[in-house]
Amino acid sequence: MSVPSQQFPFVSRDPSLGTASLTPMLPLILIGRQNVATPGLVDSGAAINVLPYALGIQLGLDWDQQTKKVELSGNLAAVEARVVVLSVTFGTFAPVRLAFAWAKTDSVPVILGQVNFFLEFDVCFFRSRSQFEIRPKQVP
Repeated sequence: MSVPSQQFPFVSRDPSLGTASLTPMLPLILIGRQNVATPGLVDSGAAINVLPYALGIQLGLDWDQQTKKVELSGNLAAVEARVVVLSVTFGTFAPVRLAFAWAKTDSVPVILGQVNFFLEFDVCFFRSRSQFEIRPKQVP
């Protein structure tokens, strides 16, 4: 049986740029000691999921207790990061466990990348319609 997909609108990150600033921002709830509602950038070009530092603190995470380090690349190559696993919910889908590189910076949004958001969900981008569609992975 196929799980139904859900569609979400692209969101304007800078209204002064009009449609050029539309991006696939997914409204999420990150589950921790405190739940935090935040948008996440659905980025098929990102190797891993990324969590900004301040959001980790809001969730009740302790930087010093996270001992597994991960190296970031690109613009974040010089930023220290630690691995954290969080439950995340969005839309009407059941909560899912996602691994994040908890970055010691707030200069990025939550990023949903290949590991492991795109391993858990199939995503189709319809940029001309300013929408994207998400469906949980199909288990054979």
